[in-house]
Amino acid sequence: MESGTVQVGGGVGTPPRPSPSPEDGRTRDRVSALLLEHGPQTATELAGQLGVSPTAVRRHLDALVATGRVEERHAPGTPRGRGRPARLFHLTDAGRSAFPHAYDDLALTALRFVAAHGGPDAVRAVAEAQLAGLEQRCSAAVEAVTGAPVDRAQALAGALTAEGYAASASAISGGGQLCQHHCPVAHVAAEFPQLCEAETAVIGRLVGTHVQRLATIAHGDGVCTTHIPGPVRRRYDALRPRPEAHPERARGEGDGVLSHTRAGNRSGPASPVPDERAAHRLRAGGRPAPSTSSTPTNDRERTPA
Repeated sequence: MESGTVQVGGGVGTPPRPSPSPEDGRTRDRVSALLLEHGPQTATELAGQLGVSPTAVRRHLDALVATGRVEERHAPGTPRGRGRPARLFHLTDAGRSAFPHAYDDLALTALRFVAAHGGPDAVRAVAEAQLAGLEQRCSAAVEAVTGAPVDRAQALAGALTAEGYAASASAISGGGQLCQHHCPVAHVAAEFPQLCEAETAVIGRLVGTHVQRLATIAHGDGVCTTHIPGPVRRRYDALRPRPEAHPERARGEGDGVLSHTRAGNRSGPASPVPDERAAHRLRAGGRPAPSTSSTPTNDRERTPA
């Protein structure tokens, strides 16, 4: 085996790129900062500002180009002929994103101004306008799916992932769930929940049904979770025809319950016999009350002995 190569899994490969030393990391950060402050520059110009050789600067520039933080372009207006044309090094968007930014502070300041002068409805209008572009970009992927809302949620998850939301969708009993593992506006939405409300409405329109937000990163949860209900299923008991009542049970027979205890056949407590009430009144010194009984009486019974 030749020197300078390592064998991995029975084959010959190149050695892994060594990680930069702390000193190299600081030098490359200084190179990036100079490109950010002064714009595109050549290796010679950068070397003069850093106090190092152009060869050393090119080594750091090559490493920055490999990581995507810097890109190389030919200087405009350079005459083509003999000699190496001048090369300018530009900072890429990825290189700019490595520097601190205050986008959240700017958004919070703007929404606080809107809330102070227009109230909550004005903030909601700003949130809906901001998410209108997201809805339009994701609608193409969702409209291509003809199926249940859970199926459209799968397509929506892919579209949201392309937008930086790191989304996923899964089917559960009773419907599905759409999970967003990253929220680009979490710090702003923590103060202005209208952003979450507008986003939930967008998800509902895209999947084609009413959805419910169960958790949000803005309120301290680890994942933004949205429940997508599935088709409503009727219970089996409700679908079965109810059996007709047994004829004997309908007449109150054969079920162990006396018929006189049913509604309409219940008897009240027994009242005193009329003759006993009359005797009680005579003993109390009063006149006997007329009998209220509907039972016919025999005259011979009333004739004194």
